[in-house]
Amino acid sequence: MTDTTTATATATKALTKGDIRNIYWRSTTLLGSFNFERMQAMGFCVTMIPAIKRFYPNKDDQAAALERHLEFFNTQPWVASTVVGITAAMEEERARGESIDDATITNVKIGLMGPLAGVGDPIFWGTARPVLAALGASLALTGSIVGPLIFFVGINLIRILTRKYTFALGYDRGTAIVREAGGGQLKKITQIASILGLFVMGALVSKWTSIKFPGVVSTITAADGTKTVTTVQSIFDSLLPGLAALGLTFLCMELLRRKVDALWIILGMFALGILGAWTGWLGL
Repeated sequence: MTDTTTATATATKALTKGDIRNIYWRSTTLLGSFNFERMQAMGFCVTMIPAIKRFYPNKDDQAAALERHLEFFNTQPWVASTVVGITAAMEEERARGESIDDATITNVKIGLMGPLAGVGDPIFWGTARPVLAALGASLALTGSIVGPLIFFVGINLIRILTRKYTFALGYDRGTAIVREAGGGQLKKITQIASILGLFVMGALVSKWTSIKFPGVVSTITAADGTKTVTTVQSIFDSLLPGLAALGLTFLCMELLRRKVDALWIILGMFALGILGAWTGWLGL
């Protein structure tokens, strides 16, 4: 009888499917109350409310848990679901009587913020978003409505699946994933994502960037009166199509490497384009 009662009490401490759905929808508002003092703390606390209510029936315990999750928190918002899942698992263990104190939960959150941001930022902000935007823009330039749809559907599909499965991973694996995060797995994922992003963006440079040099180098008139005009652009194209775009890309990379502000680079390209069009050595 006692074992059955204990099992039932333990089962009620686990998150239900309804709780998980509620946590998912709340996690989409993680940046809804962003501030420069505690960053995403308010959003994280609101996301944890269904779990806190499930694990702690006592109001005082709920208040203590809410206060615990109002401390500073900031990471890539999509992979933050992993931290939510791990934290929920730790709160569940604590509610069942495990010796997990406030400092342990806080330290796990703080320990995961940096590594996950280091993975999420290059994968989603540095790879998925610009690659999808580039593909969508390329199609949109041809007048196809598929272009913006690719970006909108693609980025939201990635966002939804990432939030859903990273929370499930964090909740199922609990604190075990913290030990794995200390190894080299996150670093390898980051490197793979960065290489893939650079490869795709590099392939799109010649299609995405258009630089024309209309200056005439020579004009040859044949015996039948036909003229062959050689321009600077035709010489570049015979050497390597997209050479100017590639050179501009390397120039921007070098300026960024030298810590030149990206805003100044953009303003410089505006000025260069206007000057080139005015003098005639750049054309459409």
